[in-house]
Amino acid sequence: MAEKILLVDDEEMIVESIEYALLQEGYEVVRASNGQEALQQVQLTKPNLIVLDLMLPQLSGLEVCRLLRREHNDVPIIMLTAKGEEIDRVIGLEVGADDYLIKPFSLRELVARIKALLRRSKTGDSDSKQAKVYQHQDLMVNLSEHRVTVGDRLVELSPKEFKILAMLMSTPGRVFSREELLEQVWGLDFYGDTKTVDVHIRWLREKIEEDPSSPKYVQTVRGFGYRLGA
Repeated sequence: MAEKILLVDDEEMIVESIEYALLQEGYEVVRASNGQEALQQVQLTKPNLIVLDLMLPQLSGLEVCRLLRREHNDVPIIMLTAKGEEIDRVIGLEVGADDYLIKPFSLRELVARIKALLRRSKTGDSDSKQAKVYQHQDLMVNLSEHRVTVGDRLVELSPKEFKILAMLMSTPGRVFSREELLEQVWGLDFYGDTKTVDVHIRWLREKIEEDPSSPKYVQTVRGFGYRLGA
């Protein structure tokens, strides 16, 4: 069965050119021209990946992304933006986008990034099924059940937050660099930067730490990266 791409953009010429390139690669394409329609199509069609424009009518791409992540929907998202400023890229990553492209871009590059994200998504699905449990103090991660608890409290993490925590818990005390976490969680062919690691670490702390500003579990080692606290 062909993998399904949801293409969200209100510029008809851009949509048609991207759709043609994706159809040539064997993907099924679903269209949406505004943010509200995009959310509806996610529910109706269950896409494997979303190509999402930043500037949309009714609901911006940032808000669409934020709402999907709030619902724990981890469908890969590539954000398109006509703005080149770093702040726009950072905000996109902070609300949960997996990658971004600045217009104008080549269709070949977009297709390459789509393929890379879909590969990582499949790898993540198989990795999460390993039958193994990590426990550290009152924090427990069950890989086979994709379940995290802190004491008696069940914690809901996104797949990427789960992978980061599992990686840290696999070797308590070891320092993992941002680059290493990026490579293992996002993959070798990720085109973004290490800021996305910091963003996901912040989200993770907000969910598992009693005091995220003074973390007990996920600790920062300045100049190096992160580790699971002793």
